[in-house]
Amino acid sequence: MTKAIHSHHGHEETVQLTRGLMPKEELLYDLAELYKVFGDSTRIKILFALYENEMCVCGIAELLNMTQSAISHQLKVLRQNKLVKFRREGKTIFYSLSDDHVFKILGQGLEHITE
Repeated sequence: MTKAIHSHHGHEETVQLTRGLMPKEELLYDLAELYKVFGDSTRIKILFALYENEMCVCGIAELLNMTQSAISHQLKVLRQNKLVKFRREGKTIFYSLSDDHVFKILGQGLEHITE
């Protein structure tokens, strides 16, 4: 009986169509892992600090009133997830957002919660 109801309403066709459009399981897993990185408020603060300007660890630490060690640890996670990049100038390493995608993710997230 249930199958007849689903067929009658076209659910089966919709399910099959949608199944064909779903990204591969590994990609969905990777996407979920990426979003977990955004689930930490310290990392979000760091990303927003880098939203407008590149900064060194000591500058980020001062801005967020945290230790350089704590900032370095979070920057490592952000680097591993390709959300920030760095460049060396003498002994100083400057961090910035990896690319325009990160900029857009942050901007759209902020826009979404402030609507």
